[in-house]
Amino acid sequence: MRDLKISEQRHPEKAKGPDNPQPKKPAWIRVKAPVGQGYQETRKIMREHKLVTVCEEAGCPNVGECWNQGHATMMIMGEVCTRACTFCNIATGKPPEGLDAFEPGRVADAVKKLGLNHVVVTSVDRDDIKDGGAEHFAQTIRALRKQAPNTTIEILTPDFIRCDPEALEVVVAAKPDVFNHNLETVPGLYPEVRPGARYYHSLRLLQRVKELDPTMFTKSGIMVGLGEDRQAVYQVMDDMRAANIDFITIGQYLQPTLKHHRVDRFVTPEEFASYEQAAKGKGFLMVSATPLTRSSYHAGDDFAKMQKARLAANG
Repeated sequence: MRDLKISEQRHPEKAKGPDNPQPKKPAWIRVKAPVGQGYQETRKIMREHKLVTVCEEAGCPNVGECWNQGHATMMIMGEVCTRACTFCNIATGKPPEGLDAFEPGRVADAVKKLGLNHVVVTSVDRDDIKDGGAEHFAQTIRALRKQAPNTTIEILTPDFIRCDPEALEVVVAAKPDVFNHNLETVPGLYPEVRPGARYYHSLRLLQRVKELDPTMFTKSGIMVGLGEDRQAVYQVMDDMRAANIDFITIGQYLQPTLKHHRVDRFVTPEEFASYEQAAKGKGFLMVSATPLTRSSYHAGDDFAKMQKARLAANG
């Protein structure tokens, strides 16, 4: 029986690879250990509903802060991903189970109990399923609308690269408030960082969301510190704006284990500030660029700001 708490079993494809020691973390990247009553209550609700969160599976550094406030990012469709990105801590391999038909209802019930104003729902990649889990995403959105009608919904989806074009249409038709799909890194690093994906396919996916529903907010993010240079980051910004993406997130890559892609460098807060300034200058409605920025970090507050920015832009 596979034990996903053991790193070698969690990432079998990386187990025999070389170790990649990482440099010591600077002061600006350190966070407090998860504690507090809010954290414990959120954890209890997740366990009671047998839900998986990307906060835990991906080892997010902000889990203590977010869970203390009752915020959690739901991860649907299991806890084993069919891709093996070299940066990611989610378990990889062939998922041992099919999709759980009752999961959308459990997600909606948990969101209702947490009293969330805004929820983020993400998933593992499920290349073993014909539609990549598109209908499961749609069912989850519909369940949330029914159980928690006042909660705004943000989804963070796979790339659906092996699916028919209709898969994306199914998700967009369910009307999430924000459609997020992360580019993760600059195109030159895709072969070693995101080998199962294609940069321009992911970019086109986000562009097509806007074509299907011009009113839907789109969002994407990258990590820095993987080996990219500044010019490549600026090029990604330009590519995102050409695809009419509304919101960009940029955060520091943190290496989950010695077997994962090495940290090339820790980007300074000053460089993040320069990225933020550049992104705003390129016309994004919303920008989050800090060392601890993650796709879902402060997502609810950022969504409200993005709505206001659109209203202001439309005059």
